[in-house]
Amino acid sequence: MASIKLKSAEELSVMRESGRLLARVFEYLDGYIEIGVSTMDINDLAERFIIDQLRARPASKGQYGYQYVLNSSVNSVVCHGVPSATQKLKSGDIINVDITLEQGGFIADSSKMYMIGNVTPVARHLVDKTYEAMCEGIRSVKPGATLGDVGHAIQSHAQKHGYSVVREYCGHGIGREMHEEPQVLHYGQPGKGLALQEGMVFTIEPMINQGKAKVKLKKDGWTVVTSDKKLSAQWEHTVAVTSDGYEVLTLRAEERI
Repeated sequence: MASIKLKSAEELSVMRESGRLLARVFEYLDGYIEIGVSTMDINDLAERFIIDQLRARPASKGQYGYQYVLNSSVNSVVCHGVPSATQKLKSGDIINVDITLEQGGFIADSSKMYMIGNVTPVARHLVDKTYEAMCEGIRSVKPGATLGDVGHAIQSHAQKHGYSVVREYCGHGIGREMHEEPQVLHYGQPGKGLALQEGMVFTIEPMINQGKAKVKLKKDGWTVVTSDKKLSAQWEHTVAVTSDGYEVLTLRAEERI
């Protein structure tokens, strides 16, 4: 527990503002992510909005040597997709846009799935059920619950619908640093693992595959794809443990969790 940084009420107030600003980034991008837009266009729009309009810092740029402000993961890309001027969105694509933002010394982290044009019912089902799995994990957060409870809630929902949970990548504590303790697995056993307590802040960000859970890293050193080339979906929010449950710090206007 010594390595887990519990946030004070004052620190949570700052993180709440970072989360609110990040939600605004997605609301801004909602009007631009459509057929024909490149993933680099999305990156550039987000960067200008964060810096010029919000007066905040895109926290992913420069982190671990990464050059861009977001990850854009299309179709069979599980996570960490790299924006490209030549990758233009087409009808039927599903894309995860993952963005971090720092304001007042604290970082917020969130991602959202977009369905482009005429998406197949199969792809839409995966996106929807992945969102539900994230929500099940979030709703299990409260003091005294365990990280195993969170992971189990996500895993159970995904597997009930015939999907698999990626195990190589997980959620994480967040605050002044993008990645803090604890690691938040998206699978687990009820009652196992670290007990949650008020003041913890972490991300819940399940990656759910249409096919098998196995993934592989591409030669660019960033992009992670499904090994069987089937679709993958992901949603993410930054969540605080409160005295009686949870608060989603990056909640967007259209959401009720």
